[in-house]
Amino acid sequence: MRDIYTGIDIGSDSIKVLVGEFIKDKFHVFAATNVRTTGIKKGVIVDKELVINALKLAIKEVESMLGSKIKKAVVTVASNDRNFSVVSGTTKITSPDNIVTGEDIEKVLEDATIEKIPNKESLVTIVPITFSVDQKEGVLDPRKLQGEYLEVKAVLVTAPQKVIIPFLEVFDACEIEVEDIAFGSIGDYYEAKNNERDKQLGAIINIGSDIIDVSIFNKGIIIKQASVELGSKNIDKDISYVYGVDLATSRTLKENFAVCSRRYADVNDVLEVETKTGDRVIINQYEISEIVESRVVELLKLAKKEINNLTKRKISYIIVTGGITELTGFSYVVENTLGINASTLNITTIGIRSNKYSSVAGIIKYYHEKMKFRDKEASMFDADEINEMLNNKKSIKKTTNDTIVSKVFGYFMGN
Repeated sequence: MRDIYTGIDIGSDSIKVLVGEFIKDKFHVFAATNVRTTGIKKGVIVDKELVINALKLAIKEVESMLGSKIKKAVVTVASNDRNFSVVSGTTKITSPDNIVTGEDIEKVLEDATIEKIPNKESLVTIVPITFSVDQKEGVLDPRKLQGEYLEVKAVLVTAPQKVIIPFLEVFDACEIEVEDIAFGSIGDYYEAKNNERDKQLGAIINIGSDIIDVSIFNKGIIIKQASVELGSKNIDKDISYVYGVDLATSRTLKENFAVCSRRYADVNDVLEVETKTGDRVIINQYEISEIVESRVVELLKLAKKEINNLTKRKISYIIVTGGITELTGFSYVVENTLGINASTLNITTIGIRSNKYSSVAGIIKYYHEKMKFRDKEASMFDADEINEMLNNKKSIKKTTNDTIVSKVFGYFMGN
């Protein structure tokens, strides 16, 4: 079975849906979309119907690209009031030759959760730290080791049911079976992870629309998290206040005209726009970029303060992600504000070359690795659905090629 997965990330500002396949551990995007939504405030669903409508639209767009229905997904949930605890579990190794298998790993992790989830909390994930096989301790991958008992030490992550359940109800309303849930920050790490970071203590900062998630990872395991109740929407408000334009216009100016650092701005580049009162105002790129840079510096400093609150240990890396990081000059501001061990995430996967997809792409990679570790096949499409997709892909390619040939032919015929 081919490893094809769907990831869905529901944020305060937009919903991202992504379908991709792993071929020899390399991720390939089949289809992706980004649909703006309302109904979510600071990570909490406040109007379920608005979120359901936006999710249905996003799913419909991706399904039209695939030529196949989306029925299952791994999804992000809000990390509000999350809890972390270290737990342990034990299981008897049951294979005939007493060799540890993925099934044993699943059983020992299940044992580690028994009576450990607080009242009115939901399990988000459990991440193994180390395993022991009989007297052999500190094992990272116990598969193929022989013994009588398997033990695990793990990080248990939970969140309030009142936060998690509304998300699950949204997917249920859209007839999407949720295969697994994860915080967006876990996805961000998996999009940024490499062998070096898997051995270090570091931080991931995701600047969302109205909230900044700050997460600490130790050797690839999330151990602490905090939130700052500000985000990129505050930049829109700043621009709106200074120039008297509405929020839709200020957002357009931020995304299409301003840059993140005055260093990259053109003092001679100007734009005329209409204010909320119907007047016309001339906006200079250098001046609007000063507004953007000032707010971004503030957001980054607040995130750095949260890092210092979360850990007193030396941080080896800080990775900053979120759609706002795509602004020209953002990397320069990050290094200037947070230091040389800080950088902006750079997604290079064809089809999603934007950091707004970091959480959704990362949760697919997280889920894929998780299933491999447990020796489980978990493709979210069956053989018939995969054939449907491949046939649709060929059809799209043929249509595209025919269109190109037609245009070229027409050009040479003088049409």
